[in-house]
Amino acid sequence: MASINAAASGTFRIGGDLEVNRLGFGAMRITGDGIWGEPKDRNKALAVLKKLPEVGVNFIDTADSYGPYVSEDLIAEALHPYKGLVVATKSGLTRHGPNIWAPVGRPEYLRQGVLMSLRRLKIERIDLWQLHRVDEKVPADEQFDVIKQMQKEGLIRHAGLSEVSVEQIEAAQKFFKVATVQNLYNLGNRQSEAVLDYCDKHDIGFIPWFPLAAGELAKEGSVLSKIAQKLGATNGQVAIAWLLERSKVMLPIPGTGDPEHLEENVKGASVKLSKEDFEALEHAVK
Repeated sequence: MASINAAASGTFRIGGDLEVNRLGFGAMRITGDGIWGEPKDRNKALAVLKKLPEVGVNFIDTADSYGPYVSEDLIAEALHPYKGLVVATKSGLTRHGPNIWAPVGRPEYLRQGVLMSLRRLKIERIDLWQLHRVDEKVPADEQFDVIKQMQKEGLIRHAGLSEVSVEQIEAAQKFFKVATVQNLYNLGNRQSEAVLDYCDKHDIGFIPWFPLAAGELAKEGSVLSKIAQKLGATNGQVAIAWLLERSKVMLPIPGTGDPEHLEENVKGASVKLSKEDFEALEHAVK
């Protein structure tokens, strides 16, 4: 397993025209415990962000609720003016304490979220903005319509959704082109299989959050651990390799607050699974 370069993961064009290396970075873990407040080691968090271009990671996923606001502020401090980088952000979840997430999808709140993200990230247009959750207390059409309006106004370039069903994607498509979908998905949890297949069919980027979780598969002696040992890789690197192999639209975003762990994750882009190993992992949880 050779170089540490996310380019080994191949590329994908978000929305058909925004090319990124498929292995990205999730900027949730650069905040404090419970995704709340400042990181324990601010310099370390900034070092992780500054290292991203060095290891070929040019797609960063964040949200205004990470901290809240802390992740976006750190990204701007470390990487602005983002030469060659795509910074995606989200709004639609409010924070009231560690590990507390409350959806708010009122159009005026979503618009405020976009305007404040623009200010924090020091940009004039967000390349990819995603609705963090569809708020069940607000008509979905109202949420989708304000996204369409913000796109028309040039505040956001491409728009995506998070934790949605196929039906919700199709409903949103009536208002704007859905460029990405961000759902929980990993080797040990395939609950979004139908959504992934839909995205694959329609060339919608699929961003699996919690991508390294493997559950029972991570145990000593499991199919995953045996394949990892054989390849001289970690369980996490094999989990990343499996995701990348699973679909051409897959955009894994493993996150970390540690520069060494970042390098370890990016090495996963260079791990190549044989057909037999891929299928063994594919069937391991079915």
